[in-house]
Amino acid sequence: MARRSITVPLVGLSEASEYLLFFYFFFFLVTSVQGHFVVEKSSVSVLSPSKYKSKHDSAIANFGIPDYGGSIIGVVVRPSKNVMACDPFDETFKSSSGRPVFLLVDRGGCYFAKKAYYGQIAGADAVLVSDNVDEPLITMDSPHRDTEGYADKLTIPSTLITKKFGDTLKEALKNEDTEIILKLDWSESMPHPDNRVEYEFWTNSNDECGKKCDIQMKFVKEFRGHAQLLEKGGFTMFTPRYITWYCPQAFVKTKQCKSQCINKGRYCAPDPELNFEGGYEGKDVLRENLRQICVHRVANESGRSWIWWDFVTDFHIRCSMKDKKYSKECAETVIQSLGLSKEKIDKCMGDPDADAINPVLQEEQSAQVGKGSRSDVTYLPTLVINDIQYRGRLDRTGVLKAICAGFEESTEPPVCLSSAIETNQCLDNNGGCWLDTERNISACKDTFRGRICECPIVHGVQYTGDGYTSCKPEGPARCSVNNGGCWSETVDKKTFSACVNSDLNGCRCPVGFKGDGKTCTDVDECKERSSCQCSGCSCRNKYGGYDCKCSGDLVYIQSEDTCIARNTSKVGSILTLLLIGSIVCAGLAGYIFYKYRLRSYMDSEITAIMSQYMPLDNHQNESRPLQENSNTTV
Repeated sequence: MARRSITVPLVGLSEASEYLLFFYFFFFLVTSVQGHFVVEKSSVSVLSPSKYKSKHDSAIANFGIPDYGGSIIGVVVRPSKNVMACDPFDETFKSSSGRPVFLLVDRGGCYFAKKAYYGQIAGADAVLVSDNVDEPLITMDSPHRDTEGYADKLTIPSTLITKKFGDTLKEALKNEDTEIILKLDWSESMPHPDNRVEYEFWTNSNDECGKKCDIQMKFVKEFRGHAQLLEKGGFTMFTPRYITWYCPQAFVKTKQCKSQCINKGRYCAPDPELNFEGGYEGKDVLRENLRQICVHRVANESGRSWIWWDFVTDFHIRCSMKDKKYSKECAETVIQSLGLSKEKIDKCMGDPDADAINPVLQEEQSAQVGKGSRSDVTYLPTLVINDIQYRGRLDRTGVLKAICAGFEESTEPPVCLSSAIETNQCLDNNGGCWLDTERNISACKDTFRGRICECPIVHGVQYTGDGYTSCKPEGPARCSVNNGGCWSETVDKKTFSACVNSDLNGCRCPVGFKGDGKTCTDVDECKERSSCQCSGCSCRNKYGGYDCKCSGDLVYIQSEDTCIARNTSKVGSILTLLLIGSIVCAGLAGYIFYKYRLRSYMDSEITAIMSQYMPLDNHQNESRPLQENSNTTV
């Protein structure tokens, strides 16, 4: 595993120069191996005129607020002068069609963030910077000494395009009278493999490192609510991270390494006050960083990983360096107030003064090195979402949008579908999806990236279809919705239906009807099925069935298709009653006899069994004369 090291010799430098080198290398992490940097990309598509239709990669700037998961369609505008945008514009940029404006400017002359800021205040909705050399795309970053604060003021996205594509757009703007319409698309800039987002926040416990520290703490305070909501709901897995470097063996005994490192130079951080003679030291920051990592680990073990956000916020308020309260004792007070185990946290931290590898900090150093699609972590603060680095300003809404873009479509938590961060495309023409206007049932499902057309489940009934042109109910309970799309009719308060709940789909005309199930007509059983064919029978058709009648006093038996007499003679009735009475009496007598014999048999059996195990009275009476005779003989 490559390790972060300082490779510039410090011999002969003044103390201040030595410190500045240490400070510089902390933030930019000069490594003993080549760094791994990945350019995060979005796409730019030319939509019209048709002869220019094409799609191109662009590099997302590391400032402003990229529209992760979304897209913008707008018009390309080129300034008439000041094409490098290094000075404020004396014109306002608008499109004749009212579409958003994408300002196309040239690279060179000044900071990227400065160009974007001047474009923003001139009315641009996004800034495209055309490269001035043919080369692979690079990431536009804000200047490290941005004294004017351009990057902090940016709220629009910016992107770098290749020189070749930029030249094409410039020529098109010269030759075309119509607007050049582009689509800036970030919908696939964030990986979204499943229904959980994993993200890391690389930060630092030092609150006196200037602007960077202020940005970090402002973000923690503002994003804490969202982070905890997502974590408690199981939607995200969050890990706090802390950058360290190590001191080369040749300098371990120097004053700088001793004051800025722990574990004998293995893990270091810069002196927070730029003063080796007093105040807080880098090793104080390292110990607190280590404690905060362990706070998260212990909280995570107890199922309360979100407590880290409370600890960091409270520690910053109660234990700040500015108030001279940045200490172990103050941190332990915060730990106690949050109900965490001090003993478990101490055990996790290990011995910061030992001449040995600390497993927790060693893992942090290893995690800094980029692998696969992820860049090295080289500066603070850095956010890594689904294993790629977030580009743009560390803004509460911008970061939430990036996290929401990391969910598999249609699995986003409710917070991602709020009107504050996404546009509900189902509100416009139902998103082009199927709609049952009568029952207000729609196949349009709003997602963070847009919408999907998917047949819904309504009151437990699953609709199936392509979601665009048709959806129909299927499965159990489907008949409760529009009768499953089948035929139904009510006549004389009796309802007939071709929908059967036991059938997962399809329609069947009920008995007494014929048709395809979508339409059913009554069957005339008297004609079509030759019903009531018995002698003396007459057939009358009715809706959904038929009636058969017999002539005279006869009764129709449908199962036999025959007629029988309704009444018999008086003598026959008497004989029938006598016969039935005789049968009943005989049965009753048989039952009584059976019970008597069964009881007698059971009594005799029980008596025989009992006599084998205990003397019964009659046995005792028989034995007494023998005993008396025996006594007399004696």
